[in-house]
Amino acid sequence: MDEKHPYRPLMPLSDSGIDRAGLRRSDADWLAQARRHDEVRVLLMCGGEPLTQPSGRQARLLWLGEAAFTLSPAMEVFLGEDEDGAPLFALDMGASFDLGASPIAGLGTFQDFRGAVQAMSAFEASAAATARALFEWHRSHGFCARCGAPSRAVEAGWKRECPSCGREHFPRTDPVAIMLPTRDGQALLGRQAAWPPGMWSCLAGFIEPGESIEQGACRELLEEAGIEADPGSVRYLFSQPWPFPSSLMIGLLMGAETTDITVDPHELENARWFGRQEIMEMLEGRHPDAFCPPPLAVAHHIIRAWVEETAE
Repeated sequence: MDEKHPYRPLMPLSDSGIDRAGLRRSDADWLAQARRHDEVRVLLMCGGEPLTQPSGRQARLLWLGEAAFTLSPAMEVFLGEDEDGAPLFALDMGASFDLGASPIAGLGTFQDFRGAVQAMSAFEASAAATARALFEWHRSHGFCARCGAPSRAVEAGWKRECPSCGREHFPRTDPVAIMLPTRDGQALLGRQAAWPPGMWSCLAGFIEPGESIEQGACRELLEEAGIEADPGSVRYLFSQPWPFPSSLMIGLLMGAETTDITVDPHELENARWFGRQEIMEMLEGRHPDAFCPPPLAVAHHIIRAWVEETAE
C-alpha cells in the first residue's frame, strides 16, 4: 500500500450523505414543520429490524412520508436531513406492532438488520444503523442512572432527561479496539465457537476506563491470545459505527513481539498465524477451508489493508 495512496474504503454503516442537523433537535416548531414537509422521509424499525421493500434481487429501505407518524410509534428520532434538505426521521414501532393489520400492510417486511444493510446504499445503511443504535440505547436506558426514576426522551431522541432529579443522559458509544497483529510476514487471526465453520477474523475488545486505545489493544491481545505487543507499534487505520448495540470499532494494525499463542477459551475457540498468500486466498474465496468476514465488517477492511500494504 503506497503511503501516498493508502487503502481507505467507504466504511459500511458510517455516516454517508446525512447532515445530522444537530441544532434542529431542540427546535420544537421546526421539527413539527419538518414532520409535515412535502419531502419528509421516514424509516420504520421493529425489534431492531428495518422495514424494507423488494428491489430486484435485493431489498432496500421502505421510506414513508408524513402519514407514517399516524402509526402510533413507540419512539421517534430525528436523523437529520438528506443532501437535498429533506428531513429524515426514524420510528420504532414497538413489540406490539402488527404490520399485517396496519395501514401499510403489504408494502414491505421487517428484515434482519445484518442481511438487509448489505444490500442497501451507503446512505440507507447509515440511516438504518444510526436509528438502530439510538433505539437500542433508549430501550436499555429508560431509567435515570442517578436516582432510578423513569427518564424521558427529549431533543428529538438524542437525549434522555430525568424529570425527578434533572439529570441529562446522552447516547453512549462503546469504543472497541479491533486489531490485526503482524510479525515476519504473518498476521494473527482468531475465531469464536459461535461463528460459521471456517470463519477467521481480527481480535477485538472493549477499551477500559483509564487506558488509551493502544494500551487497550495490547491488553486484549495478551489476554485473548497470549501475544505481547508494544503500544508504540499500534497504528490507526479507520473506524466503523457498529450498532450491536452501539460500538465504535477502531481498526488497528500492530506489531507483535512474541509468536507463541495461548488462547483464552472464554474468548476464543482458536487463534493462529496466517501468511499473506493464505489471507489473500481467504479474501478472494479461494481458500479450501477458511474465509474472512464479509465487507460489511471493519475486520474485512483491516485485513485487506494489510494485504495491500505488504504487496511487493
